[in-house]
Amino acid sequence: MVLDVHRRVQTAMNERSLSTLPDGLPVPVDDGAAAHLPGMRLPHIALAATDGGAVDLAALSGTVVVFAYPRTGRIGEPSLVDDWDQIPGARGCTPHTCGFRDLHAEFGALGARVFGLSTQDTEYQREMVERLHVPFAVLSDAELALTHALHLPTMDVAGQTLLKRIAWIARDGAIVRVFYPVFPPDKNAGEVLAALCTLGGS
Repeated sequence: MVLDVHRRVQTAMNERSLSTLPDGLPVPVDDGAAAHLPGMRLPHIALAATDGGAVDLAALSGTVVVFAYPRTGRIGEPSLVDDWDQIPGARGCTPHTCGFRDLHAEFGALGARVFGLSTQDTEYQREMVERLHVPFAVLSDAELALTHALHLPTMDVAGQTLLKRIAWIARDGAIVRVFYPVFPPDKNAGEVLAALCTLGGS
């Protein structure tokens, strides 16, 4: 009984650690790595999704919002590297995702479909989606097909190629607005939603 209580408390503490942003995080700077994206058409690439299907972003009509993040953590597991929090833009993938989760109904009311994106595999992503009750699909670019086709900004950490935090709004397969760099990550969903309201239409 005591052990079960301890485990529940420890799990709650770990979850809070993933879901919060510590003070003093380094702020990412605009390195120009996303300047080419506005106006680009999305390539026809099928990406595995956490709902069990595959999504070709280029084939989706109407308004689509994509937010990409480096790597979500898991409860009880260490960070990819000890200095993860000191990498500009690395910390905050769970708050980033939760922001879009919490505003999902508002995006839907504007006729926008939301997708998360990372280079983690689908199995890893699905654990996060289920744990955080994420109502939209998260797409895996584990093979870096979309990353390379769009020349998305990346960073290499511990031998892994990770996406830098970025978001975009696309309409009928073309990118119309880009958010980069993204900081703080927990405010990005609100920023994208506000921009979507000013763009109008669906």
